[in-house]
Amino acid sequence: MGNSRVARTELTRAEIPALVARAVEVAHERKAYDVVALDLRGISSATDFFVLASGNSDVQVKAIAEHISEELRGEGTRASHVEGLKGGRWVLLDFIDFVVHVFHPQARDFYQLETLWGDAPRWEAEDE
Repeated sequence: MGNSRVARTELTRAEIPALVARAVEVAHERKAYDVVALDLRGISSATDFFVLASGNSDVQVKAIAEHISEELRGEGTRASHVEGLKGGRWVLLDFIDFVVHVFHPQARDFYQLETLWGDAPRWEAEDE
C-alpha cells in the first residue's frame, strides 16, 4: 500500500485511459474540484485506477456521481457496483478497471486515499 514519503510520479493526460479521463471530464461538468486520477497498476490487484473528486455538499456529491454514471452508461460503460449514493458523503462507482470516489470534503479528509496510495503515479486534472 501507499507511503506518503515516496516521491510521486506525475502523469500526463496522454498516459490516462480514455474512460478514466472521460470520468474526470464529466465530474468537472458538475463542478467537482480537487479531481485526481491515481494509477494503481502494479500497486493494487483490485483495480487499475482511482478517480478522486470532491463536491461541496451531499447534494453536489450525489449529482457528480449520478452524472458520471449516466454519461458513461450512455457511452456503453456501466458501473458494476455503486455504494453511498443515498447518503452523499462518499459515493463509490466501481467500473472494474477503475473506481470513482466522489467525496464530501470532510469524508475525503478523513479517509485520505491520496495519502494511503501516496506512491501511486497521479494525474491532477485542472479544475474547470
